[in-house]
Amino acid sequence: MKRTEIVERTEKLVMPIIDENHFELVDVEYVKEGANWYLRVYADKEGGINIDDCVLISRALEEKLDQEDFIKDPYILEVSSPGLGRQLKKDKDFARSIGEAVCCRLFKAEDNSKDWDGILKSFDDSTITLETEGRDLCISRKNIASIRLAIDF
Repeated sequence: MKRTEIVERTEKLVMPIIDENHFELVDVEYVKEGANWYLRVYADKEGGINIDDCVLISRALEEKLDQEDFIKDPYILEVSSPGLGRQLKKDKDFARSIGEAVCCRLFKAEDNSKDWDGILKSFDDSTITLETEGRDLCISRKNIASIRLAIDF
C-alpha cells in the first residue's frame, strides 16, 4: 500500500473522532525516519490542543487502526499539535494565515534566493504572494519545498 493511501485511510478513520470532539485535523503523515515508520496525526482546536486531547485521539484511533489492520510495516503512532512553526499545506492553512509572517523555502531559486520570509498576502490554486523587502513576490506553489508560520521570539 502506498503512503498516500495509508494517509487517506487514516484520515477517514480519524475524522469521526476529530469531529465528535470539535477538533481540527491539521495533517496526517506517514514517514520513515531512520529504521522506523511513523504515522503522525496533527490536530488542533480553538485555544490549542493539550496532552489529554492527544491521548483521547490516539487511543480511539489506535483501536480503529488495529481493527482495520491495513498498515503492513511496524509503525509508531504519534498524535500532537502542529506546533508554533506550523507548516502550511492545504488551502485552509493558507486562508487562516493571510496577514501572518511566514518562512518559505523553494526548490529552485527565485530572485537569487531559495529562502524567503515575508507576510502572506494572498494565494490561489497555483501561486502564493508574499510581501517581502517592501515588494510583492509571487511564487509558484509547485516551487515551494516548505512554507511555515514564522516563529517570533
